[in-house]
Amino acid sequence: MLDAIRWDSDLIRRYDLAGPRYTSYPTAVQFHGQVGTFDLFHALRDSRKAQRPLSLYVHVPFCANICYYCACNKVITKDRGRAQPYLQRLEQEIQLIACHLDPAQTVEQLHFGGGTPTFLSHDELRQLMAHLRKHFNLLNDDSGDYGIEIDPREADWSTMGLLRELGFNRVSIGLQDLDPAVQRAVNRLQSLEETRAVIDAARTLQFRSINIDLIYGLPKQTPDNFARTVEEVISLQPDRLSVFNYAHLPERFMPQRRINSGDLPSPAHKLEMLQRTIEQLTAAGYRYIGMDHFALPDDELAIAQEEHTLQRNFQGYTTHGHCDLIGLGVSAISQIGDLYCQNSSDLTAYQNSLASAQLATSRGLVCNADDRLRRAVIQQLICNFKLEFAEIEQQFNIDFQGYFGALWPQLQGMAEDGLIRLERERIEVLPAGRLLVRSVCMVFDAYLEQQNRQRFSRVI
Repeated sequence: MLDAIRWDSDLIRRYDLAGPRYTSYPTAVQFHGQVGTFDLFHALRDSRKAQRPLSLYVHVPFCANICYYCACNKVITKDRGRAQPYLQRLEQEIQLIACHLDPAQTVEQLHFGGGTPTFLSHDELRQLMAHLRKHFNLLNDDSGDYGIEIDPREADWSTMGLLRELGFNRVSIGLQDLDPAVQRAVNRLQSLEETRAVIDAARTLQFRSINIDLIYGLPKQTPDNFARTVEEVISLQPDRLSVFNYAHLPERFMPQRRINSGDLPSPAHKLEMLQRTIEQLTAAGYRYIGMDHFALPDDELAIAQEEHTLQRNFQGYTTHGHCDLIGLGVSAISQIGDLYCQNSSDLTAYQNSLASAQLATSRGLVCNADDRLRRAVIQQLICNFKLEFAEIEQQFNIDFQGYFGALWPQLQGMAEDGLIRLERERIEVLPAGRLLVRSVCMVFDAYLEQQNRQRFSRVI
């Protein structure tokens, strides 16, 4: 079992830098407009030839209410009728993509994100899932990881029953904070009772896994009131928890301009919130997986980390990193072999492309040899907190220290500071460095110096 993480305030102050979350390497910041549908079709053909299994991500952008902290691609509307033309184009995209794949390629993982997927009516959800099953090889034996994001204000027992009937067996529940003053400050009023009702329904209906999302650093939060939220959440006994650092970037995300920056907690209070949260979750038996994620020891993510099979992609930590990821819907990102590509983030442009029987691919990149090498290095560090040089040398036919010689002074500095253990054969991220693993990964990022760091959140 991995050692517990160790809190070191001095290290955190020195290494709490702005940087990528590494759901991919290279990151989406590197995507460019020279990648288009031809590249996507080429990658799909290679996937078909290799008979690789699939992971599908479906983006439903609609929300009935705006949450001021949100940085997702979304459309705020009370008009439920707006979903139907979107679904029509989404179904076209499903058909266009699927005809380039082999029906034998199984869909091991499916995730509906948003927005609010349950903005869709029951009939619309049935229609969408029927279309997916018609064109993709979805599993019927409940062995796949089929998840959906839930806003408890937009779901009830009948909704949860429908989702289970349609084949979903995992739910991710947005909660963020239970304190009424915080909820008012971010325009998300959601009671503990609403959240508990959805979780009770999920358990009764035998959903396999329940995840809860929390955010620290929101307006009106204090270490004490956030600790009370965490205590209540622990009593709900989710299988996984995501505890995100709120990044206040009003210049990039318009809804955040409605947040009074004077109500935001100080950096010292944010650190205290995180420290207390870690202590509470650890005491309750949760394991730190990495990058804001915690899981119970018998959860698949924790087991995969123990067995060094954990991976990371645009859906976060996963046990299905070997699958080709197909993103469907506005702004959705695909990762197929060495190709990353993203659909247009503009709803009208997305729908117009498909209305013309064209895919909405707007940008992306094809990984080169150096990208593939650094991707493997970052993946090992961020998932397993350990990197064996021999594995990389064998896989990529390089001498590790020779290839990365220019980075050695930085790595030695991190070793002297106690972030990592640097040996002739390996790097190990130490317990005091695990909260800062993004900072270790950033050393291997060849693009970072060219980028505007203000595009990224801070590590802590």
